Amino acid sequence: MIIFDDEHFMRRALAQAEIAFDAGEVPVGAVAVMNDRIIARASNQVELLKDATAHAEILVITEAARAIGDWRLDNVDIYVTKEPCAMCAGAMVNSRVRRVIYGMPDPRTGACGSAMDITGFKQMLWNVEVKSGVLEHECRCLVQDFFRKVRTSKELSGKKN
Repeated sequence: MIIFDDEHFMRRALAQAEIAFDAGEVPVGAVAVMNDRIIARASNQVELLKDATAHAEILVITEAARAIGDWRLDNVDIYVTKEPCAMCAGAMVNSRVRRVIYGMPDPRTGACGSAMDITGFKQMLWNVEVKSGVLEHECRCLVQDFFRKVRTSKELSGKKN
């Protein structure tokens, strides 16, 4: 049996982020892994679905629960390219995700230890183990490229914010 490492699965999450990028979504991708096997994958779909909750993490949690037939994801690791926000970190706590592994931190809104620590808040009924910085450079470059493209597009069209 081949054992994959965190970089392997983060590359799969990056592939999902690239799908989001190509669709004009903020390029965040996620995969859910159980027993060294991807059981779900998702990318941001906020614009496509016109749904503020359609973050990659929320979508991958839903797909993972469907794949295993249970809302409890205590044997599931989620790989995501950017540190989850408060909504997504809360969903990980509530669904009892074992680990979240993310690429780039988000010091402004990250809720897995950067701006706040929902995943490690001791009064919660569940804590999610966190690992950060896996393929951080690649994850950061994709996000920066996306927002550079957005700014350039706005400048060319004469739009402001």
